[in-house]
Amino acid sequence: MQRNIIENLTVRRAVASDCPRLLELIQGLADYEKMPDEVTVDLGHFVDSGFGEAPVWWAFVAEENGHIHGFALYFIRYSTWKGQQMYLEDIYVDPPARGKGIGRKLFDRLIEEARERKFNAIKWQALKWNEPAINFYRKYYGAQFDDEWINCGININAAL
Repeated sequence: MQRNIIENLTVRRAVASDCPRLLELIQGLADYEKMPDEVTVDLGHFVDSGFGEAPVWWAFVAEENGHIHGFALYFIRYSTWKGQQMYLEDIYVDPPARGKGIGRKLFDRLIEEARERKFNAIKWQALKWNEPAINFYRKYYGAQFDDEWINCGININAAL
């Protein structure tokens, strides 16, 4: 059951001046995911990556009276089988603002954006232990979870 839906909430495209607050929320997400020391991006790089000459990410923010309560940040992923897809890197709502419909408004805006940009899918990851997120994706969006694929990656600084 939602508590006190925020009436004056707007979901809008992020702008460069939102980046300091976005980084605060990103740190909040890292803390929640039990990885507080993993956020190493600096503000200059973050701003340039989203608002420089060749942006690689885009975001929406959920704002009420000038205060950003949450965000959803995505980039374009390319599937050789399916074409362009939206990859949702992060969606996060500040703990005091949760349960008020903000996550749904952000996710609904992502779906709208994906349709406008003619992406054929939205992909993302959820930690296995993050039951509130998994339940949210199942309940409101009928999300499909794939147990067949394993996430892979390398740290370029540690590679040969």
